[in-house]
Amino acid sequence: MDTPPLFYPKDFIETAEGLLFAVVAHGIEDGKVLCFLRYVLEDSGWKKYPTHAANTHLQAHHPHYLHFSTRLAADLHAVAIEKITKHYQPRSRLAAIMQTSPDNAVEQDVYQLGRLLQQHGLDLANLGVTGSILAGVQNAASDIDLVCYDRTTFQLCRTLVRDLIALGKLADLTETDWQQSYQRREADLSYEEYRWHERRKHNKALINGRKFDLSLLNVDDGEEGDCQKLAAITVQCQIIDDTYGFDYPARFVVDHPTIQTIISFTATYIGQAFTGEWVEVSGILEQTAKGLQRIVVGSNREARGEYIKVKR
Repeated sequence: MDTPPLFYPKDFIETAEGLLFAVVAHGIEDGKVLCFLRYVLEDSGWKKYPTHAANTHLQAHHPHYLHFSTRLAADLHAVAIEKITKHYQPRSRLAAIMQTSPDNAVEQDVYQLGRLLQQHGLDLANLGVTGSILAGVQNAASDIDLVCYDRTTFQLCRTLVRDLIALGKLADLTETDWQQSYQRREADLSYEEYRWHERRKHNKALINGRKFDLSLLNVDDGEEGDCQKLAAITVQCQIIDDTYGFDYPARFVVDHPTIQTIISFTATYIGQAFTGEWVEVSGILEQTAKGLQRIVVGSNREARGEYIKVKR
């Protein structure tokens, strides 16, 4: 029997119906890849679908892709392996761009960014490009979404971003960029809170005026089995280990009488707090198959009413 291909978060998969999904979890559940619809092929080309529109479209036209994940205790989308017509992988896409002379502005900026990081000692073998560029559906205003598959390389890349801004080889986000980023995230934080937390992460900057983000994907998934949702909860606690704070999903170990960890599936709260800091966290209390309790921030995509913020 053939070994099924490996699917990781940040990969994209395409189906024969002209649907493009972003993979959201490691591995396979019931023979399906857990994912979320991002683009639909229309007469005018690929169109990006926000969360509500994606759900509505599938309900109306492809309800078999709607899925309740018992592993994540969440409503999302899932595609059976045999329904996948194309599998897009970030590392392969970045490697392809770096081996060619890109003829469009977006890919030229990806190439220039990759060369700049290479020149300062970064091994691009552990880096990929995801988002719209991964599937070739970018437009002139698209951001660059880099994903790193190695924690050491990721931390080096964060340091490089900070240093290259200081050297003037990359630029910090403008006030307009921060405002747009804040509005797009729809976070349950004030603008001032959002920007304070983001600026210290050193995982975004501008190249030729184009914004790029860097995220970390740990391919050795710490699988915790099926989870049971208990209740919405807000607590204050101290972070005692931020080792996996930039992972997807982010995991923060906390000092609390009953809760062991905070988990975040929402990009806004990845890297949000560091060891020793006190945070206020609002999310959904879950119990894992092993009886451990955790707070999940981002039980839905927008994480409305859910947040992590450092107590300053």
